Amino acid sequence: MADLSFASAHEAVAAAVPDREALVHGSVRLTFAQVTERSRRLAAALLDEGLVTEPVGPIDTVDPWACPHDRVALFMHNRPEYLEAMLACAKARAVPVNVNYRYQAEELRYLFDDAAACVIIYEVGFAPVLGAVLDYLADAPALVHVEDGSGEVPLTGSVSYEDLLESGDATDIDDVARRWTPDDRYILYTGGTTGMPKGVLWRQGDWMVSALGADPAGDDTETALANLVDRARHRDHRILPAPPFMHGAAHWNAFSSWLAGGTIVLQDRPQSLDAADVLDTAVRERVTALLVVGDAFARPLVDELHRSPRELPDLRHVITSGAALSEDTKQHILELLPHVRIVDILGSSESGRQAVERSDSGGTVQTGRFELAETAVVVSEDRTRILAAGDDELGWLAKEGRVPTGYLGDPDKTDETFPVVEGRRFSVPGDRARHRADGSIELHGRDSVTINTGGEKVFAEEVEHVLKRHPAVFDAVVAPRPSEQWGQEVAAVVQIRADHDPTDAELRRHTKEHLAGYKAPHTIVRVDTVMRSPSGKADYRWAREQVE
Repeated sequence: MADLSFASAHEAVAAAVPDREALVHGSVRLTFAQVTERSRRLAAALLDEGLVTEPVGPIDTVDPWACPHDRVALFMHNRPEYLEAMLACAKARAVPVNVNYRYQAEELRYLFDDAAACVIIYEVGFAPVLGAVLDYLADAPALVHVEDGSGEVPLTGSVSYEDLLESGDATDIDDVARRWTPDDRYILYTGGTTGMPKGVLWRQGDWMVSALGADPAGDDTETALANLVDRARHRDHRILPAPPFMHGAAHWNAFSSWLAGGTIVLQDRPQSLDAADVLDTAVRERVTALLVVGDAFARPLVDELHRSPRELPDLRHVITSGAALSEDTKQHILELLPHVRIVDILGSSESGRQAVERSDSGGTVQTGRFELAETAVVVSEDRTRILAAGDDELGWLAKEGRVPTGYLGDPDKTDETFPVVEGRRFSVPGDRARHRADGSIELHGRDSVTINTGGEKVFAEEVEHVLKRHPAVFDAVVAPRPSEQWGQEVAAVVQIRADHDPTDAELRRHTKEHLAGYKAPHTIVRVDTVMRSPSGKADYRWAREQVE
C-alpha cells in the first residue's frame, strides 16, 4: 500500500477542484485554490524568514520518540488561520503543535518547553497570558499574531500573520515540495485532564490512514493520488466541526473532509459552544455533517432544538468522536432529526480510528458496543496475548499496523503504550474492553479514570452515562473519593437541570436500577456547571477537587 504526505495529497485534491469552496467562516469564503495559495505563501515566508528550517538528513531512522522537524505552536480559537497554518507547516516541513487555549501561564510554559516551539502563532486576545510566560521559556520563540478584534496589543517583536503571509512567494515552495515525504511527522498533544500533556508522534503516511481515513488503493504514489483525487472530484459535502481545532477530533475531521473534497464550515462565534449559532450556521450553509464531542456538545444542541425547532434537510450525519453519546441523547437526536444517522467513532490520539457504532431512527440505539476495525484487537490485561472473540477476560483495546511512532521525548512511555504482543507492535492507549462472542467490542472506559472500591473496579464513564439518563441530570462527571473503609468510593459531580430537584437517594436509586449497587455514588456534589475541556472531555482533575 502506497504512503502519501499530507501536503501532496491536499494539493492534488485542490488541483482537481480548485473553485470548490474549501473553508467558510461568516463572510470569509475560500476556495481550494485560495487555500493552496495562502498556505504556500505562509510556508515560504516561514522558511525565507528563517523562522523554521527543513530537517537535515534522513528522517526515517530517528528514534521513535524524536521529532526531526521544527515545531510551530498554534494558540488560537477556531478560525480559518488555524487550519491554514497547520497546512502551511506541513508544506514548510515543520510540525504544528496544538495548544489548549484554556491553559494558564504554568501549563503553557510546560507545553511550549516540552514541544521546543520555535514559533508561536497566537490570537492577539491571548497576548496577556502569553506575555507572562515568555521570560520563563528555555528558548525564546518567534511570535506571529493574528488580529481578532479583542482590542489587546500584540507583544513586542511580534509579526502580523497577514504581513508575514503577504511576504511569501508561493512558488518558493516548489523545491521544498519535492522533498515532502510520508515520513514527515505530525504531532498531537493530548491529555492534561489526568496528567501533563503528551505529544503523540505520527508518520504522516500512517496518520492519514489511521486518523483521517484517507486510505486510497494503490501500490504506488501516483495511483494512490489518482484514486484520492477521483473520490474527491465526485463528492461534495459540507461539514461543521463544532469542537475546537486544538482537539484532535476536530482538525482530524476537518482534514478528512478536505482530502475528500469537502467544504469546512465554521460557526460564526466559535470561541465557546453556542448551540443556536451552530444550528443557525448549519441551516444557512446547508451543512451535511455535524461533528460533536459527546453529550457535552450534543445536549445543548438538543435543548436548543426543543426550544426552537429548525429544519435541517441537508444534514445527513451527526458524528461524535472523543467521547461517546449516551443512549438517551441519541434517542433525542433521532426523535428530533429522524433522517440523520449518528456515527460514534471510537479512537484516541494514540490509535486514530479503532471502531464505529451507528444509530438510525427505527433501529436499536445503544452505547458502548462497537464494530471492530480490522486492525483493532483486545489484548490481555498483562499485555502478553491477543484475546479471541468470546474470551470473558477484561483486557485492553489495542490497534496494530499504522500507529504512532511514540511520545515526543519519552522513550519509557513510548515502550509502555506501544508494546510488542505475540511479535506484533500495538498501540494500547488505556481503554478497557471485552471482545464479545459476536465479534463486537464492549467498551468499559479509560483505566486512568477507574475507581477501585473495596477491590471492585468501577469505570467512571459507565456511571456517568447512567446518571445522565435521569431526566433531572444535565451533565455528570464521576471521580474517586478517598475512603478509609473501601480505599476509594464513587463520587459524582452533577449539574441539575433547571426546575428539577432530585434527592441524592433518588439519583442513587436510579443508578442501582442499571448498575451493581457498589457502583452507585456515595457522594453527590451539585454544581452550577460541570467543568469540561473546550473539546467537551471531562476534566477529572477538577472533579476530584470537587469531591475531595
